[in-house]
Parts: sequence; structure tokens; C-alpha cells
Amino acid sequence: LSIIACNQAEKKEPLSMEGAYKMTSVNMKSEKTDSTISDPHQLKIFTEDFMIYANVNPPDSISGFGIGTYSINGDTVTENVIYRAYDSTFNDTASSFNLVINKTDKGYTQVINDIENNGEKFTLTETYESVGDSVTTPLDGAWKLVEHYYIQGNDTTKIQTTQYKVYHAGNCIWGTSWKDSLNKTHTGIGYGTFVMTGNNKVKESMKSSTFAAVRGHDFDIDIELMGNDGFRQIISTPEGGRNIEIYERLKK
Repeated sequence: LSIIACNQAEKKEPLSMEGAYKMTSVNMKSEKTDSTISDPHQLKIFTEDFMIYANVNPPDSISGFGIGTYSINGDTVTENVIYRAYDSTFNDTASSFNLVINKTDKGYTQVINDIENNGEKFTLTETYESVGDSVTTPLDGAWKLVEHYYIQGNDTTKIQTTQYKVYHAGNCIWGTSWKDSLNKTHTGIGYGTFVMTGNNKVKESMKSSTFAAVRGHDFDIDIELMGNDGFRQIISTPEGGRNIEIYERLKK
């Protein structure tokens, strides 16, 4: 009987990653180096099927993001990234990363082994603290921008960009990459909290962003739900224009 009791006590609850998490530290260790950064500006969200992360370095506003699906096997999470961008580069070739997860009282740590950089292998350890809540909304999920245009008076300008957005656990992240007239790639991100202030309105409070005009500001956005798998958002600008973005839900 005591053996059975011990075995039952040792059983772990299945690993669940759903939620929003703020990175509190990141460590890179190799045979030659051991470097830790405290309070990096990165947020990560796991929905039921998707994950997204976004980060920015405030002094120079260099930023990056990645999005994809994920699966869980024991204490290992496999992230299948479908798109990622950083500064002036992007990669839309699917790639997988195995993370060893250790849940903590405040959040979790993740370890990625054998990261190679300039011929040197590193172990990357990231620590996260949970910042999500249990509120659910019709916007919860992962979305891809399918149409974006700006209206000013009688003029309509179509904007070409690759953009993803995730709402979950009271937090939101968006990441975008685009090419300028010289064919140079740029990356931008924003993340923070959100609340539905009405059936067709959402307030986003952006805690961090590539853009100074976004960082630390609140945005009241008009939302038009298009069934369960699409929505249109409209942001009015101080100049009297309207940014209109149409999103489709990502499906696993």
C-alpha cells in the first residue's frame, strides 16, 4: 500500500503552457562565456494551439518576434515557428525548437541546448513570470493580417506588410515586418494588455514597442467581428485618417 501511495504522490500534473508571460532574465552559457541579462523587454503568449513572442531593445528600438504552433511531450515543449523577424531580416521557413520547461511558483524557466553561434555552442536559459489573467474575449486567439489600408479624406492607400497578432489572457502582442522603397526589411512590435470596453470596442495599453508613438500609450480601437474567424479593426489618427486592418484567425 505504501508503494502505491508513493507512486501516486509522484505523479505530475500534465504540463500546460496557456497564458501570458513576461521574461525576467535570460542567460547564455558556453564553455567560454556565462552572460545574464536582467529584465529584458520580452513578452510571450501561449494560446491553446499557438505561441508568439516579441522583444525590443529600448535604447536602439531594435526588435523581433516569432509565431507558430507548439506541442507538449512530458516536460518538453516543441515550438514550430512559421514566421520570425528581427531588425532587418525575416524568415518564413518553418523551423522547430525544443524547450525543456520547469514550472515555478511565479511562472516557468525554459532551456534550449546546443544553440550554435560563430562555431560556439550555447545553452540558453530564459526565466518568465506569469502576467496573464483568466478573462476571455471573442478576440482571443492568433490572427494574421490579410488586408491593411489607410484612408485620409478621399484618398485610400493600401499598405503591404506581414503582420501577426495574438490576444489571450488579457494580453496582446503584434509583430510586423515590411520592406521600404529600397527593398530593405524592417521589423516592428508592440505588446501590452487589453480589455474589451464594449461589444465592438477594445482598449490596448501598449507597455513596450519599437515605436515611441506606441510605447506607453493607450489605444481605443473600433472592432467589427466577422464571424468567429475574422475581424476588422479601425484606429483613428490625430490627422483625421483611419487605419483599417482586417485579420483572419490562424488555425492549427
